Amino acid sequence: MMKLVVIDDIRSVLDVVAKKIDWRAHGIEVVGTALDGEEGLQLIEAFRPELVLTDIRMPKQDGLELTRQVLAHSPGSKVIIMSAYTDFSYAQQAIRLGAFDFIKKPFAIEEVLAGVLKAKQAWLDQNQALLQQKEMEVKLKESLPILQQEYMALLIHYRTDESNAMQRWKFLEIDLEPKRLTVLVVEIDHFVDKYQAMPAQEIELVRFALQNIMEETILFYTRGFIFRESLNRFVCILQDEEGLNVTGLAEACCVNIETYTRFTISVGISCTAASVMDLPEAYQQAMRALTFHFYTGGNGAFHYSTLAESAKGGNRYASGKDEDFVFAFRSGNKQKTLELLEEMLQALLAHDPLPEPEYAASVCKELCSKLIRILLEKLNYERIGGLDAQVKALSKEDRNSLSEYRQLLKDIIEQGCRMIMEERTDESKAIIYRSMLYIKEHLSEELSLEHCAKQVNLSWGYFSNLFKKVAGVTFQQFVLTERMERAKVMMLENYQIQEIAAELGYEHRRYFSEVFKKYTGMTPSEFKDSYKPSSNL
Repeated sequence: MMKLVVIDDIRSVLDVVAKKIDWRAHGIEVVGTALDGEEGLQLIEAFRPELVLTDIRMPKQDGLELTRQVLAHSPGSKVIIMSAYTDFSYAQQAIRLGAFDFIKKPFAIEEVLAGVLKAKQAWLDQNQALLQQKEMEVKLKESLPILQQEYMALLIHYRTDESNAMQRWKFLEIDLEPKRLTVLVVEIDHFVDKYQAMPAQEIELVRFALQNIMEETILFYTRGFIFRESLNRFVCILQDEEGLNVTGLAEACCVNIETYTRFTISVGISCTAASVMDLPEAYQQAMRALTFHFYTGGNGAFHYSTLAESAKGGNRYASGKDEDFVFAFRSGNKQKTLELLEEMLQALLAHDPLPEPEYAASVCKELCSKLIRILLEKLNYERIGGLDAQVKALSKEDRNSLSEYRQLLKDIIEQGCRMIMEERTDESKAIIYRSMLYIKEHLSEELSLEHCAKQVNLSWGYFSNLFKKVAGVTFQQFVLTERMERAKVMMLENYQIQEIAAELGYEHRRYFSEVFKKYTGMTPSEFKDSYKPSSNL
């Protein structure tokens, strides 16, 4: 019910207005009537009515003063003036003071009802608009953190007009002075490797916890605004107050997160931005500082000011070990290759200032590619496909560390050298097996070590060692065994000793017999006799 107070110094008018109209049927309740302005004002202060119907001329306090006081304390109330034609100028004054409308006396009861209902509708319309405005204000308050985050994200990427920036800054109630600002870019270390299989809800809890710890740490030192830029990255904009140790603050964030969670973070720190217009440059500085975690693997803070010399120094890395490195790997010498790798990486780290991380990463990628190419020369792709896939996977990631490249290179070296040696062993076996077949097929010829080595394009010394390693006996022992075993078979087939000696490359029968006896412990005749069938049945 909407409340109505009626004020008139004529009792009959009050009675007609208050009682002759069924106000409740119209959603209105007459909460009080008064015969003068003072009494009417007391009712208004007591009931706070939405609607006031008052005469313009009354004792003690007229309608003009009443209107002024009502609207001063309750500007939303609708005041309707009742005035005779002769008081029309007073009614106009009341309208100028803020009265809603006036009704001329004498009036019909329908005119009063119509005037009050019109005021009621105006009050409803006005309050609906106020209600909508309040709802918009509530929604704005609720959306303020998101709007602030979106605006800050724009400011670090795009330059803006100063006056426009100040307006938005004030409108969004950002709790920072728009000057002396420092940007921190924070990344969760090894996020993709460790947490990509986690459920979305758990990842969200992780990010919320880390942001909470950083906010509490920053607020201990200064004011700051933190927002998420990507799945594993936060941006912090700090108030760089006089005497603030920003690097110490960033390192405190690292320590607290490592202490209270099972995560670590890497932080890139910009130089101080004089105003919000300088935030894009500061953001780029922080991003560049962040890249230098390539050398540390994370869990620390780099300030841009300490890295500025890197750009001046250029990238002139040259270890002088590349050829030795490639040769050692090609030879399958794992230990030597690993030693040379470490020497090359140490040479990279010995540069002062450190080379740009992108350049150092390109050096590591090139080393990986060289090793893969060598393996492809020697092996089929099926055997090295897994290593090649690891190289491609690491190259696709946005941010890797030197330790990750070092581990990948070590894996390629260890597995590659093993495969090279296995392949070499297989090749060696094939060579010796071919030589053994050649010997068996040419027992009648002169089978010297030098002659057989030449058949497989190896030096006689290397061939001799390789033959013993694969066959398990020396070259001479193998040739002798093959000849003597063939001689046994030929004897049992009744070949003459002279024929056997000639077939097996012996010029003299007597020399053959001596060799045979030394090999079997029997002369050729004794051997043949030992295989004769017995005459006793």
